[in-house]
Formats: sequence, C-alpha cells, structure tokens
Amino acid sequence: MSEVTAEMIERGRRLDPAAAAHRRRLALKVRDAREKLTSTGSGYRAFDVELLRLAARGRMATMPVIAGIVIVVSLVASIWVAPSRILVWTTLVFIGLVIHYTLARTFLEREDVEAKVRVWRLRFILAEMLQDTIWALMAVLVHDTGDPAARTFVIFVLLLASAITVLLSSTIPSATYAGLVPLTIGIFAYMQPSFGIDTLPLNFLVAAAQIFFIILANRLYVGSLATLSFRAEKDVLIAELEQAKANSDEARRRAEEANLAKSRFLATMSHELRTPLNAILGFSEVMKSELFGAHVVPSYKEYASDIHSSGQHLLTLINEILDLSRVEAGRLELKEEALALGHIVDDCRHLLAIRAKNRNILVSNAFEPALPRIWADERAVRQVTLNLLSNAIKFTPQGGTITIKVGWTASGGQYLSVKDTGPGIPENEIPIVLSSFGRGSLAQKNADEGSGLGLPIVKGLIELHGGSFVLKSKVREGTEAIVVFPPERVMDALPQIHMDEPPTSGLRGHLRPAAA
Repeated sequence: MSEVTAEMIERGRRLDPAAAAHRRRLALKVRDAREKLTSTGSGYRAFDVELLRLAARGRMATMPVIAGIVIVVSLVASIWVAPSRILVWTTLVFIGLVIHYTLARTFLEREDVEAKVRVWRLRFILAEMLQDTIWALMAVLVHDTGDPAARTFVIFVLLLASAITVLLSSTIPSATYAGLVPLTIGIFAYMQPSFGIDTLPLNFLVAAAQIFFIILANRLYVGSLATLSFRAEKDVLIAELEQAKANSDEARRRAEEANLAKSRFLATMSHELRTPLNAILGFSEVMKSELFGAHVVPSYKEYASDIHSSGQHLLTLINEILDLSRVEAGRLELKEEALALGHIVDDCRHLLAIRAKNRNILVSNAFEPALPRIWADERAVRQVTLNLLSNAIKFTPQGGTITIKVGWTASGGQYLSVKDTGPGIPENEIPIVLSSFGRGSLAQKNADEGSGLGLPIVKGLIELHGGSFVLKSKVREGTEAIVVFPPERVMDALPQIHMDEPPTSGLRGHLRPAAA
C-alpha cells in the first residue's frame, strides 16, 4: 500500500503545473549558462550558425540589387574619372561580390559548418572588409577632381556603402565593424584637404551618420538575436506540447483500458458476488425467522439477524457501485416518460416514514400546486429522491425536522429540495462528499457508516437528465440538497378539447420550449 501511495505522490509531483514550470525555468537557466560558456560570438552557441546563415541569405538575396547600384555608380563616376579607371574599379567590385556570393552559397550548402563556426565567421569578416575596401577606393579615384559635386557624390556613395554593410552584416557585428572601418577612413581621408569652417557641418553630419550606422547595427543584431531566441522558445514549447499530447493520448488509452477492465470486473464480480449473497440472505432469513424451529441457543437468532443485515448492506453497496460505474461510463440508458415529480417524492416519503418516525424526526412537505409533468426516467428520479431522503434521515438527530419542497425554478424548470437540521458539512468538505466514497468529518462522527456513493449517484443521474445538483450546508445549522430539472424537461398541459373539434390522437403532452 505504501508503494502505491508513494507512486501516486510522485505522479502528482510530475503532473503539478507549478513544479513543471519551475523545472522548465531551471532547465533554461542551465542551457543558457552552457550556451554562453561554449559560444564563440553571440553568447548562444545554437544561434552562432543561424546568425551566419541570416547574413549569407541576405547577401545572396540582394546580390542583383547591389550589382545594379554598382553599375549606376560607375556610370555617374565616369563624369569625373577616366573610363579605364572606372572599369578597373567596377571589375574589382564585381570580383568582391562574386567572392561574397560564392562564400555565402558554399556556407548554406555545407552541413559541417557547426564544427567550424570560427573559421566561417573569419571568412565573412575578411570578405566584408575586402568588399568595403574596394568601395572606399572610389575616394581615391575622384580625389584629384576639384568639382564640389564630385565630393558630394563620393560622400554619398561611401555612406550608401556603409548603410548596405550595416543592413546585410548586422548579424555578424565583427564583420560590420570591419566593413565600416575602411569606409570611414576613406570618407575622412577624402574630406581632410578641404577641412574648414565651411565644411564643418558636413564633417559633423558624416561623423553622426557613421555613429548612427554603428548604433543601428547593434540594434539590428539585438533584434535578430531576440527573434532567434523567441523562435527557439517557440520550438521548445511546440515540442513540449507534442510530448504532452503524446502523454495525454497514452494516458487516455490507459484510462480506456482501465475503464474497460473495470467494467468487465464489475460485470463478472456482480454475478459472482450476488449468487452466494442471495443464498446468504435467504438462509439467514430462514434462520432469523426460525421457520424450522426455535434455536437451542438464543444467540444464534441474533447472529442470523446480523448476517442478514450485513448481507443486505453488502448487496446495497454492490448495487450502488454498479449504478455509479454505469453513470460514469455513460452506459445508463434513461427510460423516459411523463411523470409527476410531486407524486414520486410523496411516494418516497411514505416509504421512509417509518424510519423517520423511529428517530422522532418530523417530515414536512411544501409542494407547489398544479405542477405539470416532467419528461424523465421514473426509476432514476425515485433513486435520487430516496438517496436524498435517506441521507437526511440518517444525519438528522432525534427530534429534528426535514423539509421537502417541490416547485418551479426561475427559468421555468422544476426543483426538489430536501433540507434537514443535521450537523451540517464544512464548506471545504462539500467537494469531498460529492466525490466517490467521500464522507465528511462531522458525518463520520455523528452518523452510521455509509459507502459515500449516494450523492455522487444523485449528481450523475441528474446530469444525465441535463439538470444540476447543488449542495448547501452550514455547520450546526443543517444541509439542503437541491435537484433542478431544466425547462426542457417540463411538459405543458394541452389546451382543453372542445366537442366540435376533432381530438388529437396519441398526444398526451408536449415539451416546454427551451426558452420557457
């Protein structure tokens, strides 16, 4: 028994959401620490390769656009520079683009890049530095031109190259800085001879632009890293959801198998137990009644009576377990018909009147008149009423009172209320008494032993009818059990039939609309 209890506690710990979340947070902290210790750049080793892939894909995707920009820049620069020199510069730029494109494509096609992250990052840094150094040569080509428009053109081209570098290499901060260095040197080296008061605003603007590009590169890098982090967390959550779904499917399969095994066990044991139990009840009844003569020892009659009462209790327990198992499995079929709730409740009151009288308990009724019939299973309604009245008589002390009410609900349904003056149930124990085999602490002290299945059976039977069961209780004041049948179960009376109208055959009543 202790092993089973320990296993249940351990299973509860595993299924506790708070504990699972705490373990997940600890696992993330350990993973982050491990990633930062083994990372070569981003602080997360798993992101190093992905950041390089983002840079490679960006280079490959923008290659046609950059080539077009190079051609436009070459055509404009030919205004101030000889075509031969422009052709050399254009050729060098295209060689750099081809090197960058080939490097990016090779990186994306290789599968062993994770083992050589440092090498590939260094290659991207060198390629970016080479590419931007070639762009910076534009300042050398136009250096000897005295046209102010040429100076503006060179500054514009180098700032444009800086912006391209920041946008395409922001996921590799080292490559971004390596590319901005030659471009910045080219800009200020080109502007140095003309430095003065009149060019101070332009110099300040260029410096501010380069600083802005550096800040922008850092922002883009942080954003890319955050995006990858969110994507990784999403993948982890999806994996956890898939694992949870698999566990849920497995648990459901096991529950279905256990439920099937329970049903087979109950079906088999009900037959195996009832057969000898009927013999025990029959023979004990004969012995208790002394049909074949008086007992030589008078105690034997008391023993026979105890055997008979114990057998009756065991038979009741077996029937309640079978009824509850059918309700929980959804295999209890309702044989619905039109019936009067007040009439059934009054019959059940008469059946238990002797038991209430023996305990000196006063039972009072309060039925609303002219209640229409309800569409329900008569056996289920009787069982519900008998269970509630039996509980009320059992838990009400001698000299107490029980009040039975039957009437309308505010929504147009009908209700049955059984209120006693017993010890009551603490509010925190109400869910316990509504569970299978659950009994309250005060009930265990002040009442006879019971199976704890009466109220769960009531709740299950009423829910099969689409109704609800409410249990209200206050300690030392009593308990009120309320059963509510929905408006859909209430039948309206048919209008009076006049002699000159043809009678409606086969129709005794109709269901009240849902909106009633």
